[in-house]
Amino acid sequence: MLWNAHAGALWRRFSIHLRREVAKRSGLTQRAFRDHARISFAKVAEYQKRGAVHFHAVIRLDGPQGGDTPPPAWATTELLTDAIGAAATAARVDGPEIDGRAHAFVFGRQLDVRPIRSADFNDGQELTERAVAAYIAKYATKGAETATGTLDRPIRCPAELAQVRITEHARRLIRTAWTLGARPELANLRLRAWAHMHGFRGHFSTKSRRYSTTLGALRDARAEWCRAQTASAVPQDGETTLVLAHWVFAGTGLSRAEAWLTASLEPAPRTEGEPTWTPAATS
Repeated sequence: MLWNAHAGALWRRFSIHLRREVAKRSGLTQRAFRDHARISFAKVAEYQKRGAVHFHAVIRLDGPQGGDTPPPAWATTELLTDAIGAAATAARVDGPEIDGRAHAFVFGRQLDVRPIRSADFNDGQELTERAVAAYIAKYATKGAETATGTLDRPIRCPAELAQVRITEHARRLIRTAWTLGARPELANLRLRAWAHMHGFRGHFSTKSRRYSTTLGALRDARAEWCRAQTASAVPQDGETTLVLAHWVFAGTGLSRAEAWLTASLEPAPRTEGEPTWTPAATS
């Protein structure tokens, strides 16, 4: 649980060290490095069956303006691979002290760096952005619910776990996160709010700004498409009738049980000739 809670911060430390390591191997200072090259990445977090997250990332070494400019001649695959290994070793996050024991979090020895080449996608055809996106999506769709059977929503109390269908392993992990969340020294981790995610607080998918288009640009494109669809619905060529439907929820009638109860409370109708009784006042 503590590893998952610090995994996002550990990745940020890795990305900082990676820029330093690439600059050092290129013989440039970190400030000068930004004028010659830029590191771009896209990553996803995948849950292992034991409940711990690990990362899959596509890391690219571009020119100073990102993917629109070619990288310098010294930006080789071997240089980037060596820098990734060094950055993963150097990345470290100091954790909390629990019961007199200080915790620190680092990446393990299971680091697998593989160059991405055109032959790795589409049966040897040209490497495309769609192919790389499909590679990322493959791991993005492997959520915690498929790996360990956890929940897709927060819990309000551990008693809810008795009502959901999850594995006993996942139930123990969620209970552990909930229990740790009560410790004052772990309050900043918000483990109870993220117990359903095994303590992992980061986004399942992130990318650097220059890796590809931004989410803001995608939202603008969708808005523009919607405006174009609305404009195409306006009558053209002499058509004068435009029908717009606007639906508003007004309410619902009585249910069958409510209708029966209402009828039973109404006085029975008086038949013709039946005397009418009026209560008399007494003194």
